[in-house]
Amino acid sequence: MAMLPVVPESQGHVLAEFDCLDPLLSALRLDSGRLKCTCLAVSRKWLALGTSSGALHLIQKEGWKQRLILTHKEGSITQVECCPHDEDFITVATSQGLVVVWELHLERRGRPERVSVSWEHRGLAITSLCWDTSALRVFVGDTAGKVSFLRAGSSKLGKGSAFVIFPVQTITTVDSQVVQLGYQDGRLLVSSLSRCYLCDTEREKFWRVGNKERDGEYGACFFPQSRSPAAGQPPLLYCARPGSRIWEASFDGEVLSTHQFKQLLACPPTPLISYRSEPHYNPAQKSSQSLVFPKLLYLGDQHLLTWRDSAVYIFTPQSGQVLLWTEIKDLVDVAVYRSELFCLHGDGRLCHLSLMLVERCVERLLRRESWLLAAAVCCMFQHAIAPSRARKSISIDRLDHLKSQLSSTAQPELIGQLEEVILKLEPLDSASSSRRSSISSHESFNVLDCGIYRVISRRGSQSDEDTSSLVSQSMLEEERLKEFNFVQEEEQLDQDPQANERVEGERSEVGLQFHLPLSFRPKPPRIALQAVRDSVSSFVKKTTEKINTLQMNSDLWPRPDHREGGLVEVPVNAAPSLQHMENDSQIQDPLVLLDPTCLGEALLEWLPVLERVLGPEPPMSTDVALPSPQRPTEERWETDNPNVCLETSEAPSLKEQPEPTFEDEQRKEVSPEPNVEEDQDDCHVQSGLPEGEPVAFSRSPPPPEPVQIHSPVPLPAELQADLSQLATLYLELACFGNPVILKGESAVGVTTFLCRYFFLLDQERVRRMCSLCHQDCPEVQSAFVKAMLDVTQASKVVEVIQRGDLLKSLRSLRELQPWNPPQLIAHLHRLYEKHGELALRSFAQFYPAVLPSDIMAMAQRSHFLAYLDNLLQSQAEEQRLSFLGSLLQPESLRQDWLELALTHDSPLQSDTLTPDGQPRWHSHFFSWGYGRLLSLLIGRPADLSSKQKMAESCRSHGYWTGYLSLCCELQRRPEAFSTICYLDDISLVEEPNGVVPQTLEEWKLLIQLSQQLSSVAQGAAPASNGGCLANGSADGCSQVSPENLTLRLARVVGPDRALAALQDCGVKLELRPHSTLVCELLRVAEKRQRALIQTMLERCDRFLWSQHA
Repeated sequence: MAMLPVVPESQGHVLAEFDCLDPLLSALRLDSGRLKCTCLAVSRKWLALGTSSGALHLIQKEGWKQRLILTHKEGSITQVECCPHDEDFITVATSQGLVVVWELHLERRGRPERVSVSWEHRGLAITSLCWDTSALRVFVGDTAGKVSFLRAGSSKLGKGSAFVIFPVQTITTVDSQVVQLGYQDGRLLVSSLSRCYLCDTEREKFWRVGNKERDGEYGACFFPQSRSPAAGQPPLLYCARPGSRIWEASFDGEVLSTHQFKQLLACPPTPLISYRSEPHYNPAQKSSQSLVFPKLLYLGDQHLLTWRDSAVYIFTPQSGQVLLWTEIKDLVDVAVYRSELFCLHGDGRLCHLSLMLVERCVERLLRRESWLLAAAVCCMFQHAIAPSRARKSISIDRLDHLKSQLSSTAQPELIGQLEEVILKLEPLDSASSSRRSSISSHESFNVLDCGIYRVISRRGSQSDEDTSSLVSQSMLEEERLKEFNFVQEEEQLDQDPQANERVEGERSEVGLQFHLPLSFRPKPPRIALQAVRDSVSSFVKKTTEKINTLQMNSDLWPRPDHREGGLVEVPVNAAPSLQHMENDSQIQDPLVLLDPTCLGEALLEWLPVLERVLGPEPPMSTDVALPSPQRPTEERWETDNPNVCLETSEAPSLKEQPEPTFEDEQRKEVSPEPNVEEDQDDCHVQSGLPEGEPVAFSRSPPPPEPVQIHSPVPLPAELQADLSQLATLYLELACFGNPVILKGESAVGVTTFLCRYFFLLDQERVRRMCSLCHQDCPEVQSAFVKAMLDVTQASKVVEVIQRGDLLKSLRSLRELQPWNPPQLIAHLHRLYEKHGELALRSFAQFYPAVLPSDIMAMAQRSHFLAYLDNLLQSQAEEQRLSFLGSLLQPESLRQDWLELALTHDSPLQSDTLTPDGQPRWHSHFFSWGYGRLLSLLIGRPADLSSKQKMAESCRSHGYWTGYLSLCCELQRRPEAFSTICYLDDISLVEEPNGVVPQTLEEWKLLIQLSQQLSSVAQGAAPASNGGCLANGSADGCSQVSPENLTLRLARVVGPDRALAALQDCGVKLELRPHSTLVCELLRVAEKRQRALIQTMLERCDRFLWSQHA
């Protein structure tokens, strides 16, 4: 490979192609010579492909799955356009001049239907389609210059709307062929071969943009100056002119300036980054270009896109600069959505491009392991890789790793160039890093595919369900491309730690671990119980025999050297005879397996033997008495460390004291009881504590309890299995005490037992026990994780994780399938400690081996939300609600997760609530980082008290969308209507997502509330409720006012009844001329509908009588 040229510093963006759509076209059979793609359109969810056969293919962008095929017999598809505000509607135009509006009914899972058809342009070629930005209305332009519109009838518009056939209306006929149409805020932009025209569709006024004519296909489009419609800045107009010029005009059609791009385009084209070929850059290709821009499109973040058949051009018109231009051959059509471009070529081939910063492109190439392409981009765009800001996404280690992946024999020049780039790298700027960290503490941001940091301010930002972070998108994208399938397994877990009977009965792996032949055929009860007693007795007898055999041969065990610790080896007393041990361990009561209490008592009798043989070596002690046989072993285990139950911050000096063994306790408890009390009194006096206070040990501070992952002596396999069953059962039955009442003592006892005998415990059952019974005990969780880290330390995956490559680490973990959940948790814990939230977002792929309860115990609360959101998004949309229900075990987690989502990445309460606790104007438009998770949590069925708690939480945090939904479920509709009046958005009382009044009384209540707030607003300052008068629309059509509500009511019950209801409310209102006209039209439509219904009924009546005759 020859030396790669270096691109100038002015080029910081690229067009990159990562996805290959050829398999999609092959599956649709659009790669043959007979059928091919003729047009395309794109939206947030869909990619629509029109074909020469008249079929329209709807492709779901998530996973590139075909969802629908809409067929047309009226010719091939020439134009297609998706509705921008309701993705359930799409319009197509055929070669015979037919325009069809389809309602897909995907949410209702119904059949798609044609809701509107127009033959107004029969026999003419339709050149442009454009949707109204707020209504179900489509504008159509053809080669003869005719511009018409058709309205779609749908049940979403109200009762009876689906049966109304709206007439097709011709707006105007311009002087020549229509090249492009655009619509924004009630105004239609028509670009013809000679001029641009602006039309006010409400006032029916037309005027020209500029005075000079032109001759050719020149496009025009609206250009929003801000994302927020309430920002008060009207959009601009951009109209193409000859000689690579573009007019900038105001919203009223007045030309403000002319942008000349002829000399600015005298630069080499930016290389196209694609997997199909190596990037090519020719610095000598410099010549001015006098071009014709056939169409103009608004792209991404304040960019303007146009194209010819051989290149794509992207401008930044407000600064008058060329962002980039790239050569792409044989272009026929281009569709854009945000920073995505879908290009249709003359041969029917499709390509998917993304506009992004160079460093984001390199990062994605590294994730996809496209080593050669990533190295080439780094060498060509050195100015974008070298600055310190690029270290956020491309660290020096990642570039060193990239260099190591290149072949020294095949790419020596490329390696040399890459080494020069690495030498020029600037370290991460600490000032910039601290500034961005301070920004992230007050505001959240995500990185778009084009590389632009999009800040989501908590003081105001439009909500968007696609504003998830780049890391989340890339991880999901990587999983989709690599097509990993993970089998979903359900685990039935008991949530009550006290219900040991249920645990033993429901979980075969937890209860009845003795493999007893318990037959349920009818037998006499006495014989069945005798069989149980004999079997358990034999099991305990066999285990005790083996333990005592090991104890009697203990002189053969290697003893550790205690010379450094100053301890003296204490000989172990000889074990009792086998007959005596058999008599002690023989279970006389068959309820041992049927009653958990009896089973726990049997295990407590067995525990001292285990402690004597496999426990820690006891130190020599002369001031400790012998055990009292009357004292239960359970109390001895709990009271051996009364000081450890204190928090570390309260008693740091006690943390280092040694754990006394059961042998110490036995010697201590032989002494009479009064002596024990005297010792306690002495401890009180020496420590200076008052009587009755917990007393710490007077001995020297010991080291912390080590975790035993290996047996101190070799054990036979059969004995190891029996001991493992008994030790795990002892831990699961919580023989240390009641874990609900004695939390501190139970946690200490469990931790001590887990550390001492971890080599005997079943790791999976211990993991489940920690999740079910000890969620509030971090000491137990920490001890388990520490033990598993020690167990997995020798794994090869640990070496990969320590290198710091997250993608390789995840790939190594996937190769470990089938997974061992405890060991997998240990590896994920290492990944989380090394990479933080970035790694946690990818842990969703390991479900159900790793459950959310495991992640909760591992991660921070804010990081856990990101994991939970990714886990839910990994499921199909129709399955997310039921999947969330399976995760909410116990049900109390719902409220905890709701509070967590409401307090992280959310707006400030001062922005959503007024000082008196009422909703602020339009505060429901704020962006909630975990809005999708909140909607799922609220949408799950729950009892009345849970719904009430959620409603109060949503109101206290200002999450009005969820609060309105909960008010509807709780039948608190007056509160919902009052909230809507404060928010002042008429769309909240409209379908499909609004709170629609059901009765006439509710309409009257809503009108009265709006009248009260209107009177208050008129007496106060104009911006008293968040600037509703200053920032509202000029005509007030979106406000919750008595006039607008009366018009909505008139559509439901008719204008006469609506005006009568207005009088009943005591509201005196003079309708505007527009509202009066609407009422008259509704009267006419109502009469026509009545006549139509009467005619249909008469025909049905005649038909039935004829059949009867």
